[in-house]
Amino acid sequence: MHVVYLHGFLSSPQSEKAQLTQAYVAEHYPQISLITPQIPNTIDAVPAVLHKIIEPIVASGEPLRLIGSSMGGFLSNWLIEQFGGRAVLINPAVAPYNLMQDYLGKHTNPYSGEEFYVTADHIEQLRAMEPAVIAEPAAYKVLLQQGDETLDYRLAEARYSGGDITVEAGGDHSFVDFADHLEDIFTFLFATNPVAPIAQ
Repeated sequence: MHVVYLHGFLSSPQSEKAQLTQAYVAEHYPQISLITPQIPNTIDAVPAVLHKIIEPIVASGEPLRLIGSSMGGFLSNWLIEQFGGRAVLINPAVAPYNLMQDYLGKHTNPYSGEEFYVTADHIEQLRAMEPAVIAEPAAYKVLLQQGDETLDYRLAEARYSGGDITVEAGGDHSFVDFADHLEDIFTFLFATNPVAPIAQ
């Protein structure tokens, strides 16, 4: 059994939420394989990397289970609409091709130190990747905080209408007190194909 955690733009598997998720799985679901890939910094390289991870899981007949933060939330949406399954989205990016207009040019990933450029072509690739519709809103659990300084939570609230949406006052883009939601996150991911946590 697998769960795939997808981090956001300018982030890493070493991010706080990814690390908290790894620790939670190690304690409560050691029978699960949590995959936390390093997502390429530029979108042109992302599909091949993610498909290499996702396609064997789907081919095995196992339901796809994703956790995606920010840009990782957008990518989770993109994958679920291709392959089916369930996803938990944390302050997910909506229409990131609009957001990325402000990021054109050179950047350095603060975790890896890798330098890269965001180009107009990358923005158009993001636009082409966006699923036109949400086929099954119930496949998504969406965690939003109104204090998100990077994204307008109302865009995600509208896009994933009909899903399992939690909106909290305050907070920020990192999603304050994320660890408090991990039990509910994994309950949702395994609701249709139950996996019991290890008794403590």
